Amino acid sequence: MNNNNFQSVDSGIAHKPSKPTLWTKLSYGFGAAAFGIKNNGFDYFLLLFYSQVVGLDARLVGIAITAALVIDAISDPIVGYWSDNLRSRWGRRHPFMYAAAVPVSLSYFFLWSPPLDWSQMELFWYLLIMAVFIRMGITLYETPSTALVPELTDDYVQRSSLLSFRYYFGWTGGNTMSVLMFLFLFPAFVTASITDGRFNADSYSLYGKIASVLIFISIIVSSLGTHSQIPNLKAPPPKRELTLGAIIKEIADTLADRSFFSLFFAALLGAIGTGLSAALTFYFWTYFWGFSSIQTGLITMGTFLAAFIGLFLAPIVTNTIGKKRGAMIVGLVAFIGSPLPMALELLGVLPESKDFTFWFVFITGVIDTGLIICFQILVASMMADLVDQSELKTGRRSEGVFFAASTFIRKATQGIGLMLASMLLYLADFQQGADTTQVAAESIDRLVMLYIPAILFIWLTMIAVISTYRLDRKQHEENLRKLKAINTEKISN
Repeated sequence: MNNNNFQSVDSGIAHKPSKPTLWTKLSYGFGAAAFGIKNNGFDYFLLLFYSQVVGLDARLVGIAITAALVIDAISDPIVGYWSDNLRSRWGRRHPFMYAAAVPVSLSYFFLWSPPLDWSQMELFWYLLIMAVFIRMGITLYETPSTALVPELTDDYVQRSSLLSFRYYFGWTGGNTMSVLMFLFLFPAFVTASITDGRFNADSYSLYGKIASVLIFISIIVSSLGTHSQIPNLKAPPPKRELTLGAIIKEIADTLADRSFFSLFFAALLGAIGTGLSAALTFYFWTYFWGFSSIQTGLITMGTFLAAFIGLFLAPIVTNTIGKKRGAMIVGLVAFIGSPLPMALELLGVLPESKDFTFWFVFITGVIDTGLIICFQILVASMMADLVDQSELKTGRRSEGVFFAASTFIRKATQGIGLMLASMLLYLADFQQGADTTQVAAESIDRLVMLYIPAILFIWLTMIAVISTYRLDRKQHEENLRKLKAINTEKISN
């Protein structure tokens, strides 16, 4: 299909989607490192740091992070709709992207340097305020940036390819900080009084400084790298009188689609599962498997290999079996396999050799994480395809609204997963500040036995919900054909 003459239904300004260049893919994808670094810190280190190192009650940590997520979630539809309709010489998206760089970087730095002598409630409010600032700043960048995908290309496979680069850099950026922590920072902050650097607040303070600089670089490089694409992107819809009621009606009309609701509720379940899994991953590596800081660092390095698996696999799956079927098959294998090593260890199936156990966890983890990344790319690409279907129905391009709705539900509910993790820790009777020698084996096993059925129920229900998504490649290409016909008629008139 030749789309060289494709024009926006609502703007009348030429829009020429084509195969994005490698530079466009790299610069666009690199911006996800900022989100990856932030997410990695929140998902994997924040609960451990504030509860086990700072000494804030784990339940208060969970409440603070969940409250910040809910507050921030309100900003998603606002930023999404605003970026769909913004008029500026830098287009609809880039002003938001540039504006986010400094606030996100500064607030992330302060998050990891809390006053250690404050009371429980003072620390609670400090964590809550910093988390709100960071998350709202990331929304200002991430929602408009992600919304660029359907504008940069309308090709069914190329959207998955473009998102593959984004997810690759997102996972790689976050994982780089994990490797840095476990292989360098934690070992460097072992002292006579603190024999494990994972429980030294100074290591997290230095982490915050490094991460904040990298977040700033990621946002600026990606914004500048995609700046040249602004003339080729969609223009905002014509000016019209907008009231609160009219805005709400437009958003409701945009999102009134069965396939959207399939992805919406799948994102809800996925966010809960991700929050639960991520918050406890390092607990399992540290307490259940008994891995050292160096071993944990090596396992996290495996994510670099996993990111390559997702990068190359997602476009192949898209082109061969389609996004929906691919997401369901890949997702089933990935999510059933995720807790399998722990289940085998509990059942006494694995050999007693610690070397075998380490490499078994390492290899299965690389494969499983690679499949999860592929699954995430496919689902995000499915969301991008809904933009064209919505334009056909409403006459408006609403990339920001669609991706904001997805991030809205993810943010509003991911904290629930973290709260579940906090509750499981409480039920397992984990002591605050305890090192690997101070937690009873019964508590560790109880935590794993509670976790496995909970996470499997969440993941498998999510796959069932995705099965109700309807838009396939044939329908997507038919939508593009109809849009082109509408615009051709509009031009001729």
